[in-house]
Amino acid sequence: MLEVTTDWYLTLAAILFSIGFIGMMIRKNALFMFMCIELMLNAVNLTFISASKHFGQVDGQVFVFFVLVVAAAAVVVFFPNFSTFFNCYLPFSKQKII
Repeated sequence: MLEVTTDWYLTLAAILFSIGFIGMMIRKNALFMFMCIELMLNAVNLTFISASKHFGQVDGQVFVFFVLVVAAAAVVVFFPNFSTFFNCYLPFSKQKII
């Protein structure tokens, strides 16, 4: 039977973070960019959880809780502003802001 070690979790987290980073750099749609940021945050959360399991501490799980709270607060704050801005300036892209 194949045992799943911490290395597997860290490799998966690196792959997820890379996909999120590449998606963030390539795509110009703001909603897709927010989804890529969330994917990168989840990769960091997976890293925290795997380190917590590896070292036998609960610190990583506490950090994950705070990261999820901050991500949820960002969605609550930025999504209404984004939708208002999106309705004013169609179509929305990074190049119009910069």
